[in-house]
Amino acid sequence: MIPAGINAQTKSSSIRFDKQTQVFHIDAADMSYVLGINEQKEIQALYWGKRLNAADTFGVPHSAPGLSGFDSSINTTQQEFTGWGGGQYVEPDLKITFPDGNRDLVLQYVSHIIEGDKLTIVLKDISRDVFVQLEYQVDTTTGILKRSAQVQNKTSAPLTIEQIASGTWNLPRGTDYRLRYLTGRWAGEWSLHEQIIQPGKTTLESRRGSTGAQNNPWFAIDRNGSNDQDHGDVWFGALGWSGSWQINVEQDEVQQIRVTGGPNSFDFGYRLAPGEHLQSPDFYGGYSHDGIGGASRLLHRFEISTILPHGPDPKLRPVLYNSWEATEFKVDEAGQEALAEKAASIGVERFVMDDGWFGQRSTDHAALGDWYVNPVKFPHGLKPLIDKVHSLGMDFGLWVEPEMVNPDSDLYRKHPDWALNFTGRPRSEGRNQLMLNLARPDVREYVFQFLDKMLNENDIAFLKWDYNRNWSEPGWPAVAPEDQKKVYIAYVQNLYSILEELRAKHPRVEIESCSGGGSRIDLGIMRYTDEVWPSDNTDAFDRLLIQDGFTYAYAPAVMMAWVTDSPTWVNQRTLSLEYRFLSSMQGSLGIGANLNNWKPEDFATAKKMVAQYKQIRETVQRGSLYRLISPQNGSEQSVTETVSKDQSQAVTFAFLHSSQMLYPFPRIYLRGLRPEGIYKISAIDGKLSGDIPSVASGAFWMQHGVDIELRGDFQAAAFSLEAVDR
Repeated sequence: MIPAGINAQTKSSSIRFDKQTQVFHIDAADMSYVLGINEQKEIQALYWGKRLNAADTFGVPHSAPGLSGFDSSINTTQQEFTGWGGGQYVEPDLKITFPDGNRDLVLQYVSHIIEGDKLTIVLKDISRDVFVQLEYQVDTTTGILKRSAQVQNKTSAPLTIEQIASGTWNLPRGTDYRLRYLTGRWAGEWSLHEQIIQPGKTTLESRRGSTGAQNNPWFAIDRNGSNDQDHGDVWFGALGWSGSWQINVEQDEVQQIRVTGGPNSFDFGYRLAPGEHLQSPDFYGGYSHDGIGGASRLLHRFEISTILPHGPDPKLRPVLYNSWEATEFKVDEAGQEALAEKAASIGVERFVMDDGWFGQRSTDHAALGDWYVNPVKFPHGLKPLIDKVHSLGMDFGLWVEPEMVNPDSDLYRKHPDWALNFTGRPRSEGRNQLMLNLARPDVREYVFQFLDKMLNENDIAFLKWDYNRNWSEPGWPAVAPEDQKKVYIAYVQNLYSILEELRAKHPRVEIESCSGGGSRIDLGIMRYTDEVWPSDNTDAFDRLLIQDGFTYAYAPAVMMAWVTDSPTWVNQRTLSLEYRFLSSMQGSLGIGANLNNWKPEDFATAKKMVAQYKQIRETVQRGSLYRLISPQNGSEQSVTETVSKDQSQAVTFAFLHSSQMLYPFPRIYLRGLRPEGIYKISAIDGKLSGDIPSVASGAFWMQHGVDIELRGDFQAAAFSLEAVDR
């Protein structure tokens, strides 16, 4: 069964080259991407959009005419990858300084090779032995393209790369394009913004050393006013890089749209010795004719099947309990075992002990870097606790923050040079900690070795990998001054290599990417982690907006959503336990409340709702998401629906902020069902209108809709549809 939202008739893919016209055709799913070699030997973008007929042809590519003596052809021709040189003023993909001071780089086509779903094109500078290898790989199911560039120095002297992008996505002339992007901050991540694309350049970026929450490396572009959630053309993309990054969205002088992305060029300089190469991150791009909702569903399907470890069918996320809010740093064997018993009683499948278990850790002021089990809190090590957790039918997880060090730690006292620093300058602390320079081989080895040792000695199924500050003083005094800016690339490369090696040696261990919430979530880190932590803000009402924004770029399958105590520290807002569960059940369910304070009725409610979640978990985590009523722009309502892969189940969650003046809750019109299918409706929580039938066709539920009874403040309901034979 083809997943809902993907056209079953256009699943096959192909890459072909027309020798006569010098044009490449890439066709997959419902998308076509066409590029060619023009008379200047430039790689020219020709088409990106809805799939064309196989018989459709393109003429020989010709570079665009210049607009005037001020704007030559190099600026008006839409190129796939350009070097800075020859009078170019639009955003370049590659900028190099050579030892003799020359900074001119003009790239021309040399050769190409097609291997299945992958196209590789080689470019070379017109006079120097600088080669660029462009790679395009298409996903057959979604039509999403993965692009990257590798720069090779085959000259006899070192050169300095001052800017490198993975490539440029091009859209035709237009004045009505709209850009969507995601911004945020700690406890307020995933805010969706829209703006009309104007002449000039919009830069989305992070200069923080990591992905950051201020912007996320995702974009979507559509035609203003011509689409909605499920209709209209949308071009979208995401950068797979967990360091400083930038995406530039530019409308040029002839109203063409260019989107260029890669590592951030701010404070960047990568010295490339003869014989060395530099590989750019992967830059993913896709097209949907089914609105922004269709774009999200394609991206979700691609992430689950292609990006996440163990794809195309990664393991479903277990129901998790985390002990942080119950104990904070005051962890010990007896207290954690008592919490584990309570968690098991409501159906939890994974017990995670958070911060405070290692070194001399009693606050966030000390012991980061000292990764040994605290002998007072756990006199016999972690094994008794782990054995207890296993006896209760749960697996065991542990919080770690491997990339950080407290100045008050044995590690820092022994190796102060291991922190990022500029010689003789202050070292700025964040959360009372400094950052280890993971670019250093000795630091990389230390981090890997302590994690490997811990996993070898303990039966640990899960690591919550935290990262609680941004970079400062990004110096690397151990290397030559001309090589110190390599830290931005080498750090991330070593982070990925640690994760990759750990996964190879411990294939059963699962990992969560956490960074004080959602500050390191991107398609780069997701290749090595099984789930992500979107925000430290667990207020169930705030989460409706946070989770809505998150799902524009990332799948609910990886979105951890905890049920925590009410009122929360965030807003001091009181919400019912049922409301909190339903909010979290839209993603991968976790529980972070202090179970020591729960009453018997709380445990009974939680046990019931955990059992209900397990019945719908596969649909929520693997199905197709439809945003029926958006919580954006201060909406009083929010409704999401998820349809299973085979369209046999649909789950709908509805939330009301406040009812007013006896107005009923809006009717809910479902999506994604088989019109001819017969479905039985059942309430999960809340009350359905008595006027609707219990069994009806998919067409009925989509066209007639469903009424639910919600009234009051902060109310929620959920219902499911199950396919039945009749």
